[in-house]
Amino acid sequence: LNDINVVFSCICSCSGLTVNGSSVGWNQTHHCKLLDGLVPDQLQLCRRNLELMQSIVHAAKQTKLACQKTFSDMRWNCSSIVHAPYFTPDLEKGTRESAVVFALASAAVSHSISRACASGELPSCSCGPAPAEQAGPDFRWGGCGDNLRYGLQMGSAFSDAPMKKSRSGSQATKLMHLHNNAVGRQVLIDSMETKCKCHGVSGSCSVKTCWKGLQDLSDVAADLKSKYLAATKVIHRHVGTRKQLVPRELDIRPVRESELVYLVSSPDYCNENDKQGSYGTQDRQCNKTSNGSDSCNLMCCGRGYNAYTEKIVERCQCKYHWCCYVTCKKCERTVERYVCK
Repeated sequence: LNDINVVFSCICSCSGLTVNGSSVGWNQTHHCKLLDGLVPDQLQLCRRNLELMQSIVHAAKQTKLACQKTFSDMRWNCSSIVHAPYFTPDLEKGTRESAVVFALASAAVSHSISRACASGELPSCSCGPAPAEQAGPDFRWGGCGDNLRYGLQMGSAFSDAPMKKSRSGSQATKLMHLHNNAVGRQVLIDSMETKCKCHGVSGSCSVKTCWKGLQDLSDVAADLKSKYLAATKVIHRHVGTRKQLVPRELDIRPVRESELVYLVSSPDYCNENDKQGSYGTQDRQCNKTSNGSDSCNLMCCGRGYNAYTEKIVERCQCKYHWCCYVTCKKCERTVERYVCK
């Protein structure tokens, strides 16, 4: 198995794992053997921490959803992971798409575990530690914060294990994936924010209880999309006595810890090409009035587009009735859609 199949596919394959037609309950250690692609350290982590596997299953599903939603307005719309654990060639060659998928998957695993701790789903952890900073005059620390410390510890152990132990794959690819995994987790760390709940008569908010919680994974994915667009192409070369990843164009500076890196240029994703891992953009919906990546000009790669009309039925003229329900009528309207030739 190559590196992409070992890391992300073993996360994704959890979500579809069944035994005799029934979903695995992750309550027996032999279930760990049913997963293809786990390296010994991951297998050991699975056996010792069976309760974590449900969080990893959840991370797999959330990674797919967040990736596809975040990149829905681009030629590459995260279609490469639709059939996980089977991937298109673009994710196997160290492209910037591979970089963002690894980073997002790594963040998702730690995110899922951190939140599972706070919700009481994991017996091995609980709420995050109380913030070190002093509470403000209008609030007090309390509640149950996401346990990011434990999430990072266990998440990194699972996500990074294949690159540290596997003998397959080039050293450059392993370094790239380890770097991008760390970028994903750093974006997750930066997403930690103060969340509060008001207390007081009639919701007066005379007292606020606050805790530290993570933003939704969709927010993390949006930040990683920005890093994807600004990713740095690197090469593997000697720096002093050992080989490192350095920017191909500006190899006089080290790779920044905050930037996604990739080794191989991506296809343009305009036309279907199985060898390159491109599904093409034919029949993709585009935005006629946009100037961005979802515009008909960019999405359709200059091939033009076709227009069609579609009738939409939606709720309208809604009224609130005391107490306490809402009634709505159904309205029909016609909208114009555009799809690439």
